[in-house]
Amino acid sequence: MRVLIIENEIYLAQSIASKLENLGYECEIARSAAEAMKSEPEQRAKEGGKDVHFDVVLLSSAFAGDETLKIIQKFKDSVVILLITYISNDTVSIPIKAGASDYIQKPFMIEELVRKIKHFEEFRRLQTFIKTYQDYLNYHFKAVSALNFDFKRIKLPLLIKCNKMINADNFVFEYAKALNLSFKYVPLEPGIDVEAIAAANPRTLLYFSNFQILRQETKNQIVSLAAKRKLIASSTNPNEEAPMETLNITSDEKNFQIDEILTIDDYIKHIIVNYQDKYPDTELSKKLGISRKSLWEKRKKYDVAKKK
Repeated sequence: MRVLIIENEIYLAQSIASKLENLGYECEIARSAAEAMKSEPEQRAKEGGKDVHFDVVLLSSAFAGDETLKIIQKFKDSVVILLITYISNDTVSIPIKAGASDYIQKPFMIEELVRKIKHFEEFRRLQTFIKTYQDYLNYHFKAVSALNFDFKRIKLPLLIKCNKMINADNFVFEYAKALNLSFKYVPLEPGIDVEAIAAANPRTLLYFSNFQILRQETKNQIVSLAAKRKLIASSTNPNEEAPMETLNITSDEKNFQIDEILTIDDYIKHIIVNYQDKYPDTELSKKLGISRKSLWEKRKKYDVAKKK
């Protein structure tokens, strides 16, 4: 991890750098705002220097207010921790509003500074993970029809009956996002310990998927749990019954997941639609085990136009 220390008290800066380097950090010192700007990657590139990114910037409050704000703006992609001698609007409030991450008051223990650095290091790592997971979910749900629900009117506990589990999953994610709720995803399987799940944070929404595979005794346990806390269950059984609000989400979409069993017609249609532009009819019909004439008849039956 690279650290830029912007401090005009050179002995203090060197002391901080020495202690951080002993802990494995790479440190660089800038004695003025102008020198700090030359440490900024964009400026270095202009001057022919190597491109350097600083994970953390330790910024002294000794510089003028406009210089401080300029440095914060330049290093907006780094964690900026203010090194202050006293707390005031100018040394803390304004810089924090401008984008600084935190502050530490001089004199301070190096352990406290490291604790703050590690805290923001973990925070940035989690931000990256969350963004990655969100991008994955957006891609995963891209094939699902857009939802048109007034989520504030949805009453819990709720049983979602759907022909594709991904539709229920999409609903729960959108519901939680719309109401700013945290939730625990519980993929159900035979022998699941409902009592252990019930011990979770009572304010957290529970989402049980694959309700249809459970024994009636376990279903009854979940229904009893629903009387005590926020809960959503989903089932692909159209005849599923439970004493809670029920929402039907069905879709005519034929996109499928690897754990689904398709009819022969659905499978052949899927192959034709998704692979006819990749293989000539001769090869495509051979892979399907049918004649070219049958392939033509299938297109007509499924109302699938041949791509040109």
